[in-house]
Amino acid sequence: MKRIAVIAFVSLAAGSAVEAQDSFDVRYSTYGLPGMVDMPTALSFPDSDLSVTVSDFGGTSRITGSFQVLPRVTGSFRYSRIQNFSGPGGDLFDRSFSLHVRLLEETRRRPALTLGVNDLIGTGVYASEYLVATKHLTPRLRVTGGLGWGRLGSNNGFTNPLGFLSETLETRPSRDFGRGGEAELDQFFRGDAAFFGGVEVKATDKLSFAIEYSSDSYAREDGPTFDYRSPWNFGLTYKLRENVNVSAAYLYGSALGVQVTFTTNPTEPPYDGGGDPAPFLVTPRADVDVAALGWTQPDGGATAVGQLEEVLEAEGVPLHGFSIEGSVARVEIENTRWRANAQAIGRTARVLTGAMPPQVDTFVIRPVSNGIAGSEVTIRRADMEELAFSLDNSWSSYARAQIEPTTTPSQPLARVYPRFDFGLAPYAQPSLFDPDAPVRADFGVQLNAQFEPAPGFLFRGSVRQKVFGNLDESDRVSDSVLPRVRSETNIYERTGPTDLLNLTGSYFFKPGRDLYGRVTVGYLERHFGGVSTEVLWKPVDSNLGIGVEANYVKQRAFDQGFGFRDYEVATGHASLYYDFNNGFEAQVDAGRYLAGDWGATLTINRTFKNGWKIGAFATLTDVPFEEFGEGSFDKGLLLTIPLDWARGDPTRQNFGYALRPILRDGGARLSIRDRLYEKVNQSHEQELRDGWGRFWK
Repeated sequence: MKRIAVIAFVSLAAGSAVEAQDSFDVRYSTYGLPGMVDMPTALSFPDSDLSVTVSDFGGTSRITGSFQVLPRVTGSFRYSRIQNFSGPGGDLFDRSFSLHVRLLEETRRRPALTLGVNDLIGTGVYASEYLVATKHLTPRLRVTGGLGWGRLGSNNGFTNPLGFLSETLETRPSRDFGRGGEAELDQFFRGDAAFFGGVEVKATDKLSFAIEYSSDSYAREDGPTFDYRSPWNFGLTYKLRENVNVSAAYLYGSALGVQVTFTTNPTEPPYDGGGDPAPFLVTPRADVDVAALGWTQPDGGATAVGQLEEVLEAEGVPLHGFSIEGSVARVEIENTRWRANAQAIGRTARVLTGAMPPQVDTFVIRPVSNGIAGSEVTIRRADMEELAFSLDNSWSSYARAQIEPTTTPSQPLARVYPRFDFGLAPYAQPSLFDPDAPVRADFGVQLNAQFEPAPGFLFRGSVRQKVFGNLDESDRVSDSVLPRVRSETNIYERTGPTDLLNLTGSYFFKPGRDLYGRVTVGYLERHFGGVSTEVLWKPVDSNLGIGVEANYVKQRAFDQGFGFRDYEVATGHASLYYDFNNGFEAQVDAGRYLAGDWGATLTINRTFKNGWKIGAFATLTDVPFEEFGEGSFDKGLLLTIPLDWARGDPTRQNFGYALRPILRDGGARLSIRDRLYEKVNQSHEQELRDGWGRFWK
């Protein structure tokens, strides 16, 4: 077999005159990564692809979420169940991360080359590394050859060829199996290596086949989980629909496998067209009927302002404040419908062309949230008239608009405050991939209410009534040696079914030109109540933001009523935010966490122009990994899906979820609504520019 693999590598290096064909879809391995059957290939998914793969064979079940982070970088989170791994009835539920990085693109004479690491910061059950090459020989035939280490070096392994660099690479250190969470770099590409490879054939536009030779001996599973008899695997994949693939396989001489993969791409909406109502047409000043609008009434324009208020309310941008100073109309709006503030500004400007008297030639529009404005956008009326039907009106209108910081306080209409709002809606609270069960969830109804007596003041509360679910079935007992600020969450779930989620009073203010402030008091979240203060420095035209937050909180009673427990703590962070202008944002929070530990959290998000956000975070504190417990440190994945992307009609609502491999006490941060950066940045220059394509929609 070694000779066959060497020949395959030589053939790949020699190359082929046939270029890679985009029509030959990338297959998904049982690991949910680009692969043949169980082994990886050097290919990558389309940029931004997000997939969920469910596979089962020989007593091993895997659920994998994969994301094409960059055109050459694939990341995945995997939740696996291995039957009888620790003896009869001793099933293992394992969580692991993988990274798949393409080093070289395929050319006419060179294969694609990729480096990968499995179980990057997991328990080590799937710990392995690989270097793999893939080449298309014809539009319907491609071959793969690779070299694996760790698990992928366990079948017909030989002395590590990297040993010529250092003899230490020939021995793989033992893994601290069980606690997980650490990237044990001293293991990477060490120990015995082994060859793997295979062939893929595209039979039809929807059906493909694969034959592979595996370098994984499945030593721990052989016997307790299934009988390993052969390193050869055979699989076929059928594209059921554009975003659904189903596969069947015969693996390791004894196991039948099935697999289904669901894919989506945040850049591609699932519907053919949007459901946005048609915007108002731009009205030339010559067509404006001043008398009909009410500007000639003896009430000083109150009638006209009332009509403007009604129209903007119907557009989903309620009028917050209004004034005319000479030829300038200053308008404050609250965006309640449109995901992008740029679209709310564009719709407002369209309405103003038909609602303002002819002497007004400049619109100054301020998006306001909780009584504070993040910026003001100045638009010339003549530009609206000129560019309404221009082919490049999005870019031209952005280039001509002025986005500046606000220098004067908000001036709301007298009738805006006080105001009260409430709503009753269903809720779903999932818990995914915890150490004991892949899926748990509660369902019920939630009552939300809020009262705003004056600009900047917000009182709100939420009460939840569980109807059915199984979150209360978790009976795991916390073994934490830290204050149990999160690890007893399952006790909170068992004490329902009626929960007071939060009950707070907040004040938002603007102490300076580029400064924003917040003070919140009350039952801040499900587990803690107290006082939270925050100050943010964020210039309108800067990619950088800096914030400071200080909190003093006390732990709430398990029944989530009005009572408290004995534990209290001072916690807070200094935060740095940076937008890289390419869809990626970074956030660093350094300070004291709820368990009294000190450290920092790094969060990286990729945000798409349609509102999708996918990211990851990791927190390291002064708590040793041994004291932290299973997982070693806090980390996870972040997903935000805007509901307008899925529904097709405009809404600012979204679904957000933080997926943690395990919830522990170290690195736990207070969960507070209305932190300032997200609230303020959406009306700053970078966010407005990214959403300006919707200005005319």
